[in-house]
Amino acid sequence: MTEVKKTPWHLWVVGILGLLWNLLAVSDYTFAKMKSDWYMKEVGQFTDQQIAWFGNFPLWANIGWALGVWGSFAGALLLLARSRHAESAFIISALGLALMTVYQFVIRKDEFLGLFGPGPMYFTIVIWAVLIALYIYANRQAKAGVLR
Repeated sequence: MTEVKKTPWHLWVVGILGLLWNLLAVSDYTFAKMKSDWYMKEVGQFTDQQIAWFGNFPLWANIGWALGVWGSFAGALLLLARSRHAESAFIISALGLALMTVYQFVIRKDEFLGLFGPGPMYFTIVIWAVLIALYIYANRQAKAGVLR
């Protein structure tokens, strides 16, 4: 039986910040799927054409979006629960994010950039950086015996 180490203070900081970060994605995903006009138009400031874009994803891109959002949210929760499965959740999230990245910036790049401009491309880089950092952190905590 391996010895479980005491929870370091930084796990709580990283876990809570990761959870808050992912709650933004969960909110966006949920309100988009609910087709909330208030959220999409007032909060998101999206045009009707942009809102239609979200509704026209093929099934595999929708699956990617769901895996990306909910996988990372689960990873943050699992990190706070000190579960070694946080790593797996972040990997699942990365697979989903990869599907969405390919759909938006490879397959439908010209249409996407025409509707949204380059800003979301830069924000996707930030999303990737945060996700990779969370995975690396979870991996290191698992190797250190903090996650069980």
